[in-house]
Amino acid sequence: MPTPHADYLYSMLVYQKWQAIETKAALACKMLTLPPKIMDNSRETYPVVSLANDTQENGLILPSPVESNSLDQQKLGSDFDRAMMQRCLTLARRALGRTSPNPLVGAVVVKNGEIVGEGFHPRAGEPHAEVFALKAAGVGASSIEENRARGSTVYVNLEPCNHHGRTPPCSEALIAAGVAKVVVGIVDPNPLVGGRGIARLRAAGVEVVVGVEAEACYQINEAFIHRILHKRPLGIFKYAMTLDGKIATTSGHSAWVTNQDARSEVHQIRAGCDAIIVGGNTVRKDNPYLTTHQVGTHNPLRVVMSRQLNLPEDAHLWDTREAPTLVLTEPGSSPDFQNFLRQQGVEVIELASLTPESVMTHLYDRGFCSVLWECGGTLAACAIAQGAVQKVLAFIAPKIIGGSHAPTPVDDLGFTVMTEALTLERVRWRVVGSDCLVEGYLPQKNS
Repeated sequence: MPTPHADYLYSMLVYQKWQAIETKAALACKMLTLPPKIMDNSRETYPVVSLANDTQENGLILPSPVESNSLDQQKLGSDFDRAMMQRCLTLARRALGRTSPNPLVGAVVVKNGEIVGEGFHPRAGEPHAEVFALKAAGVGASSIEENRARGSTVYVNLEPCNHHGRTPPCSEALIAAGVAKVVVGIVDPNPLVGGRGIARLRAAGVEVVVGVEAEACYQINEAFIHRILHKRPLGIFKYAMTLDGKIATTSGHSAWVTNQDARSEVHQIRAGCDAIIVGGNTVRKDNPYLTTHQVGTHNPLRVVMSRQLNLPEDAHLWDTREAPTLVLTEPGSSPDFQNFLRQQGVEVIELASLTPESVMTHLYDRGFCSVLWECGGTLAACAIAQGAVQKVLAFIAPKIIGGSHAPTPVDDLGFTVMTEALTLERVRWRVVGSDCLVEGYLPQKNS
């Protein structure tokens, strides 16, 4: 029988492979050890998981890099299992942007090859996906006969929790419902969970399979996982530029660099984030709305960084009826304008040090998982230099506008030779209308 440690190891091997940070040999020679401390929050506490090299001490026999082969070719579960896990992910996406600091989770209950219940976690503080799915399958109904979950297989993209927090343990709910098997996408890296839910299910005689569609399960919760492991939100730098690398003309005009399809894609990206950050220059020059432009869709918190608050009074961002706005500034900056903003319903907070790093710390403390930087080149360079950005989304339009003084996405980083350039990792690209979206991750410094 697989052990919780083995499940956790496999799950994290897939995650590290997906990150492409380490070689296969290194992946096969490392395991993740959980801190022993247990706390009482619901999927919301974030100690860093530590790496340990001595695998023999933990009783694990690891596959060699040759025996393990390529994780690209290794698929767990049947076609039906993978289809059900993809259904879990589809359900989980219904709560995009609404669950932080919790993850996105969907669950499906299957009996005799048919879906008899499904659900997703809508937001922090509400029941988890497994509870909604079990209820839909008849658990808690007036008669036992209505409980179609007994003897069923439950699919869930993230390991069920096994601790009391805002809600009871999902592992106990599954056991009480009489499910026969649970198929898990990935082990929860939160040290509150980290294999304990799986261990509890197996101890109760429930069959557990781990690792089905693992890469897709990691990707949907990459921001949650980053928050857990690094105690910071995932920083995403998004920009649109012309083929010759300009984000606006020399006059500052930028509407529009990309086509409508690309802009619609940006609106969807915003819907999945907790906050969007811009600087004062963007407010003055572009007067953006920074909303998803879709009725009923989540709008993230709009954050403006401005040291002196020399901002226009008629900015669209001060209209908080559709989306909230937070202005971060330095102590004592323009008290009159601060009062004006508060009268408009804008939240204003003074930070002792107004830097990208301190802002990300503040947003972490607010429970955020993902932060979208839609700022200009000066603030972008500062955010990158301070490690506030991990992921890059670059929309490139097939246009040329020229201009030796036209602004570019990133200002001076202090690099003087090409070997200092930041080379993106895990790069993917696709065509969006007539534009191209390049997606990648900045190399992370070893801590």
